[in-house]
Amino acid sequence: MLKRTSRRRFMQVTATTGIGFWVAGGLSAAESNSPNEKIAMASVGVDGKGQSDSNDANAHGVMVAICDVDDKRLDAAAQRFPKAKKFNDFRKMLEEMGKSIDAVTVSTPDHCHAAASVMAMKMGKHCFTQKPLTHTIYEARVMGQIAREKKVATQMGNQFTAFGRLRKLAAMLRGGVLGQVSAVHVWTNRPIWDQGIARPKPEPVPSFLHWDLWLGPAPMRPYGRGYHPFAWRGWWDFGTGALGDMACHTVNMPYMGLELKDPTTVEAETSGHNKDSYPSWSVIKFQFPGNAWRGPVAMTWYDGGQRPLLDLLKGVLKEKQKLSGSGCLVIGEKGKLYAPGDYAEQPYTFTGVEEPKEVKYEESPGHFEEWVRAIKGGPPARSNFHDYAGPLTEVILLGNLSVWTADKGKGKKIEWDAKNLEATNAPEVAHVIKAPYRAGYSL
Repeated sequence: MLKRTSRRRFMQVTATTGIGFWVAGGLSAAESNSPNEKIAMASVGVDGKGQSDSNDANAHGVMVAICDVDDKRLDAAAQRFPKAKKFNDFRKMLEEMGKSIDAVTVSTPDHCHAAASVMAMKMGKHCFTQKPLTHTIYEARVMGQIAREKKVATQMGNQFTAFGRLRKLAAMLRGGVLGQVSAVHVWTNRPIWDQGIARPKPEPVPSFLHWDLWLGPAPMRPYGRGYHPFAWRGWWDFGTGALGDMACHTVNMPYMGLELKDPTTVEAETSGHNKDSYPSWSVIKFQFPGNAWRGPVAMTWYDGGQRPLLDLLKGVLKEKQKLSGSGCLVIGEKGKLYAPGDYAEQPYTFTGVEEPKEVKYEESPGHFEEWVRAIKGGPPARSNFHDYAGPLTEVILLGNLSVWTADKGKGKKIEWDAKNLEATNAPEVAHVIKAPYRAGYSL
């Protein structure tokens, strides 16, 4: 484990060198080779996004334990981390290896994020959890509270929060380049998996898959093709739909720049759904109140092929230019900002205003590096659970409350009490805000 002596040494070094310490390359070769500087890492979920997350963890520490409910994927990860102990159940991993672990990455389907992350944090482990942070709004609030109480370093895996261009555009919005912003439109090319469908036929569980552990805290159902390893995103019991999958990326820039927290109402229109699988498309409208430095903002989300009205794009797109498959349009009193792509990673366009020549914003040493820096005593990662990722996830998942009520197309306009996590006019969505856990799992 990371020793107290190394932490004191780290604090002494960073106190004298400041942020430039990280820009210059971090610990010296001699220090980084010291066993005391190695962060003991464990990963829950080691394939898909979990493959890159576990690789990052190992690159910044030493992998001591790996966990996956799929033996094929677990065995493949063991080839990358031959010294790590293998587990199928994260609960057993943490119980058995807790004293040997400093930090945990969680890269499971959405419905297991909170159960694994909360258990780790309650044991004092630093935690990196993939987006969306949680499956439900209640879990997001709890994750932030526990992270603060336990004083652990946390990070959500919306990697482009560290991207310079995204931070730059957010700083421009915060600086008032568009004047008072009244509307934000965000769209995605998701879902790229089936939604609005019936359950697959029950089939025998593959020999390599621990189905009961895969279900985790979710209600029991028979195994069928269409859940593991990817299409779980389209099921209410396991995923958060296209909105939960991508909005933590695509909404990230305006969220950062305009402080889009705690909307008061949300209303959805959808293709309709069976309350088991998410709808094939949605258009969701969020209303944010004004704050100390800006007025009210309306945000509209589009998925499943839906897009903003062409009238909104006048002056934004050049002749014969097609609208990007995913992106963001911010409309202010002075002009508009068009940022194509999921992460504002493509060339952007200002209309009606000139782009500021100088923009001040904090550069990042790298997304995963921010978390490692925080583990070693540095400042919190930008997308830490309590201050950033938790509130962002709450906002995003709020849209699904109205989606749930939209079984015939038009959803109820949800009136939201953010302080108390309550849809004041829709008691029927209480289980979507806080889902019951199956026996054996808890927060």
